[in-house]
Amino acid sequence: MTFAALTEIRAGLTALSEQGLLRQRRMLQGAQAVRVQVDGRELLSFCSNDYLGLANHPALAAAVMQALPDMGVGAGASHLITGHHAAHHAFEARFAEFVGLPEALLFSTGYMANLAVVTALIGRDGEVFGDKLNHASLNDAALLSRAKFSRYAHNDLAALARLMTASTARHKMVLVDAVFSMDGDVADLPALLALCEAHDAWLLVDDAHGFGVLGTGGRGSLAHFGLHSPRIIYMATLGKAAGVAGAVVAAEYDVIIWLLQKARTYIYTTATPPILSAALLASLELIVSADDRRAHLQRLIAQLRSGLQAQGWELLESATPIQPVIIGSNAATLAISAALLEQGILVPAIRPPTVPVGSARLRITLSAAHTDADVAQLLHAMGNA
Repeated sequence: MTFAALTEIRAGLTALSEQGLLRQRRMLQGAQAVRVQVDGRELLSFCSNDYLGLANHPALAAAVMQALPDMGVGAGASHLITGHHAAHHAFEARFAEFVGLPEALLFSTGYMANLAVVTALIGRDGEVFGDKLNHASLNDAALLSRAKFSRYAHNDLAALARLMTASTARHKMVLVDAVFSMDGDVADLPALLALCEAHDAWLLVDDAHGFGVLGTGGRGSLAHFGLHSPRIIYMATLGKAAGVAGAVVAAEYDVIIWLLQKARTYIYTTATPPILSAALLASLELIVSADDRRAHLQRLIAQLRSGLQAQGWELLESATPIQPVIIGSNAATLAISAALLEQGILVPAIRPPTVPVGSARLRITLSAAHTDADVAQLLHAMGNA
């Protein structure tokens, strides 16, 4: 007897492989760093989102080691039972102070944080507006909210204004990546906030790739633009520039207390290990004093862009550590990524559905832990490719 559903899956996997879209994992052996052991080889990596080079910082490791005897490993329960540790609470308070917002709430992942905010604040009588290049978690959050979901072309604020003007929804929310994860450009947050004020809407800012990198002291995209508003709900992930794991939402006090009551991805899951919050407290102190790292990162970005432009590669407008090189076809992108791998350099090939069809690309991400020589090595390999 045949199993029709399994047969369809096998045919689907074959089709993905033929289209150059089959995803595979690489095996990292050892700590995350600029030079990594992957699948038994030492490679120079331009893959991670460890923008400040903190993922393997000794201060974070020391904070974990110091906290371990008192805190143990697992949290053991959800936050609303007995899993909310003093370390979680201390981090939430410090983070809110750090970004200049009244209150904060810690989540296990950025995906869970985005799902929580949208579904807790918007329902069937609402409308959600999203940039077409937003992260998948924002799109899924909009769908799960059961509100009307209206998307606008990337950075087309005139189209967004038309959609918001036409909306008759009781509640409205605009969702946006502060730094777009596959293009590296920065959203026009002041203009988006002005539209939300004009149309009485929330603004959810996903600052996964801006926190730690942008703004005074690495305080993120709101600080970068000098924005303050009770309409803003700010989400930062903590496994990228912060070098640890999890995510945090900061907003008005009443909004956070509402999430505590209604956010299903917060209520119905075990709390993160408290030792991670100990590491995050140490990370915040490193971030605020990392102006030298951020300055070095900007120099590396300029070096990379100048070299790639001289070689004739097609770049996007990005002043952030995310530097996409547009190739176009899936096969060509995979081939160039493989050619770089042969030269000992790891750069991922990004293909649909992560990016639009016909815009497959190399996604180069820089870290403050890279050196000028590392970037020069990458440029030499790109020239060979």
